[in-house]
Amino acid sequence: MYWIALQASSAEVRQAWGWRGLQFTPRVAAVEEALLLEVSASERLFGGRKRLARQLLNSDLPAPVWAHGATALVALALLRLREQGREMPEQVPDGLPLDTLTAAGPHLHTLERIGCLTFGQLRALPRGGVSRRFGAELLQALDAAYGQRPERYDWLTLPGSFDLNLELQMLATSAPELLFTGSHLLTLLQAWLQARNLGVLALEFEWTLDLKRLDGKRLPPNEKLELRTAEPTQDMKHLRRLASEQFNRLSIAAPANHLRLRSLETVPWGGLTTSLLPEDNRPGEKLHQLVERLSVRLGEDNVVMALPQADHRPEAMQRWRPVRGAEPSKATHGVADALYPTWLLPQPLELEVKDNVAYYGGPLRRLARLYRVETAWWEEDGAVLRDYFLARSVGAGLVWVFRERPLKFASEYRWYLQGLYA
Repeated sequence: MYWIALQASSAEVRQAWGWRGLQFTPRVAAVEEALLLEVSASERLFGGRKRLARQLLNSDLPAPVWAHGATALVALALLRLREQGREMPEQVPDGLPLDTLTAAGPHLHTLERIGCLTFGQLRALPRGGVSRRFGAELLQALDAAYGQRPERYDWLTLPGSFDLNLELQMLATSAPELLFTGSHLLTLLQAWLQARNLGVLALEFEWTLDLKRLDGKRLPPNEKLELRTAEPTQDMKHLRRLASEQFNRLSIAAPANHLRLRSLETVPWGGLTTSLLPEDNRPGEKLHQLVERLSVRLGEDNVVMALPQADHRPEAMQRWRPVRGAEPSKATHGVADALYPTWLLPQPLELEVKDNVAYYGGPLRRLARLYRVETAWWEEDGAVLRDYFLARSVGAGLVWVFRERPLKFASEYRWYLQGLYA
């Protein structure tokens, strides 16, 4: 058997370490002030005891005090000595002080008077006398410490969803003051996501207001802020940046005394996509993370993307929508002509025509065969009948123009400028 004992700085951090411990072993228990992990069955999977401990402690969570031993009570006793800064005994468990054994606590004064100060000295006493004088519980704990009696604990299980509410150390009078506790909650969320092997898509902050009324106006009991990402993530750095941008733009109605974080939408985590090719593993922020951060900072309507549409009219082949919340259309239209211009005008510009020759900065000379478009006959404005040409203008260079073909015969076509070439 091989046990690891952890002592965290608070109950919430201890809970997070318990979730993290479940990534390495299903046997994690909260015992008194510490966490106990029995990892003998899984240490080979992680390359041995030293590597397992190194991977376990390599976390963004606040670093714990920890110790290890052959039994849970030995690991717990060594943890208490380390936490108190006391000297470690040369012989374990015989040299362990009795004040590190919880079951010996009520009897320490009597044991000290008879010169019994360590596990080994207590074990050397007659068992019958110890049982009659101090009770069977002390002997049972001593046997468990020496591995002669099985230890039974209630193993931790993960909750189905993340929902944690923390009291603030002091009242938060502005939204940015919530960030410290919010960052701590995100660290706990990461431990839960990693233990459940999930990625989060949506989460919600909720803070409780300390006042019911302000200036005679009734206040809501709490306020909320929702965060969403385009792709599932376990990366708390990105979520912290999004939360920071949002909180810095918010104003809260009254001071807050509690902050709650809960997961709204999660999906199974497929891990990070990696490659053997160096050029595929570029450092820096991912595109979707940059877009999400800019959308929060500049406003969602100011960061847009083009969504392709199933339409042959160049001006209708795409629509611009805010990136956040936009779902690309499944209907796409492949560009059939490689001579499409770099820039399209917002609206086609009607050109002057003389003797069936269009003018734009001088007479236009056609350079390529026509590209014919016939579409939109189902719309109220009627069918679109166009012949597109690549042309050269003396004053404007290369341009993209079309002539509009009427439904009935006409002596002259109407010509329009549709695009320009950079």
